[in-house]
Amino acid sequence: MANSKLTTFLITIIFFFFTVPSTAKSSTLVQEIKQQSQQQDKEPFVGVNIGTDVSNLLSPTDLVSFLQVQKISHIRLYDANPEILKALAKTKIRVIINVPNNQLLAIGSSNTTAASWIGRNVVAYYPETLITDIAVGDEVLTTVPSSAPLLLPAIQSLYSALVAANLHTQIKVSTPQAASIILDTFPPSQAFFNQSLTSVMVPLLQFLSRTESPLMMNLYPYYVFMENNGVVPLDNSLFKPLTPSKEMVDPNTLLHYTNVLDAMIDASYVSMKNLNVTDVVVLVTESGWPSKGDSKEPYATVDNADTYNSNLIKHVLDRSGTPLHPEITCSLYMYELFNEDLKSPPVSEANWGLFHSNSTPAYLLHVSGSGTFLANDTTNQTYCIAMDGVDSKTLQTALDWACGPGRANCNEIQPGENCYQPNNVKNHASYAFDSYYQKEGKASGSCDFKSVAMITTTDPSHGSCAFPGR
Repeated sequence: MANSKLTTFLITIIFFFFTVPSTAKSSTLVQEIKQQSQQQDKEPFVGVNIGTDVSNLLSPTDLVSFLQVQKISHIRLYDANPEILKALAKTKIRVIINVPNNQLLAIGSSNTTAASWIGRNVVAYYPETLITDIAVGDEVLTTVPSSAPLLLPAIQSLYSALVAANLHTQIKVSTPQAASIILDTFPPSQAFFNQSLTSVMVPLLQFLSRTESPLMMNLYPYYVFMENNGVVPLDNSLFKPLTPSKEMVDPNTLLHYTNVLDAMIDASYVSMKNLNVTDVVVLVTESGWPSKGDSKEPYATVDNADTYNSNLIKHVLDRSGTPLHPEITCSLYMYELFNEDLKSPPVSEANWGLFHSNSTPAYLLHVSGSGTFLANDTTNQTYCIAMDGVDSKTLQTALDWACGPGRANCNEIQPGENCYQPNNVKNHASYAFDSYYQKEGKASGSCDFKSVAMITTTDPSHGSCAFPGR
């Protein structure tokens, strides 16, 4: 998860018993779902990570309904939540489930424990729930290096259990790693895995090659930018259009890099090649940009998060690959679906989400023309309203600014007019906020009012009161 990404990233420059599945899981159903899954995942896709350090998280049923409304077809969980897996049944939403780091010891030490885990978390749900991958741990080599010797045994034990269940061709096993396992990442042609990890990486990559599984990498241009003190330009990190003079050029290959993420992906491929592995694809299991930060995180803003994530989605769905491998476009899971408001500081940790926990957009993505992924690019159906729980005095100050210096049209909230009732500051502020937001063309940052307003896709109009965005 994002809080473990703070490690320095320098860009210099069976025994196995299991219950046979019920005959209700007919071979016809298995074949149909398997064929659909294989066909869909031939194309690059964008999925989302779902963290659960969220107050008032949607119920599993509501969460799945929300995913369907948002046209999200691929998700990654940080565990194997049984209620969510049950709710995903027959939805065709594909899911990566995760073995938490604190379970590695038990699974890596016992084939029987691994088999039990597969039976309980995979066999019990598949194929009605489309489990595509098992992520074993998260950034184990950098966050809990003492568990490194258990990582490959855990992966192999889980794979053996999948073989016994005859699911090893449908479900892949891998392990997400931090970008910091790769050193000397720019130019990408000089990248290599940290040599202290060679004893783990060589057999791991051989396993991934043998089982046709991906190398899972968590790649954050945000941290590259923040940790390199201006050496990496912001525009390169955000996928912004660049003039040729601003492109990063690999002096060994003369390949031009227009964004940091492509360089990080190609550094992964080069690092694998240096260990004689050339047939493993990279799957980006995390990438994103925070929309809010503290005083030491000045680039964690709504504008930058919108720019990065909107361009990221377009970049993947444009299928343009990378400079080194234009024929391969990596699929990617965005970090993350919801702001995890229960996360510990810094402030950015709680603000990586595309949505607030109440399912309203944290900001407005601009992904029109990039397929059907995400329905929160509803530029003709968004409104700006006052947040719940804000004290009346603060709202009144924001209302006064909107109707005064902000030049919002506040005529409809005057006594006797259509939007005067209910006569309370929250209702009046919501109308004024939306008037200002619509007047400003729904520009990024126009629905904030010192963090007391939020964007919603639900029309707040009521009775004869029509909000400006209607």
